[in-house]
Amino acid sequence: MTKNAELGGLILRIALGFIFFVHGLTKFQGGVENTAGFFDSIGVSGFLAYPVAIIEAAGGILLMLGLGTRIVAALFGLIMLGAIFTAKLGSGFIGGYELDVALLAMSIYLVISGSEFLSLEKVIIKDKD
Repeated sequence: MTKNAELGGLILRIALGFIFFVHGLTKFQGGVENTAGFFDSIGVSGFLAYPVAIIEAAGGILLMLGLGTRIVAALFGLIMLGAIFTAKLGSGFIGGYELDVALLAMSIYLVISGSEFLSLEKVIIKDKD
């Protein structure tokens, strides 16, 4: 892969990781039970708020570090699909789920392409490239 593409992947990985980390952290700071209550109010099991918050916060850190990029991005993609179809679809695209679609697209890119540039995973798992 070219250096420009790798740099672009790094930028997406850092941005996506940071966005999800902040969202996960906010769920913990505001009380995950409040998020659980919101999930219940839209017909989603409130229990799911806990794994979602953990995936967002821990996954965001892992993504920024470049550890498990494809797996974490796939989990983020699933979270975005869940958010779009359970909470945001009725709000319309503008002011509703447009950010979720962008985050989903970023996640899909990282699932497909990965991002090894400046990743700890590349250091830990030394390929013979």
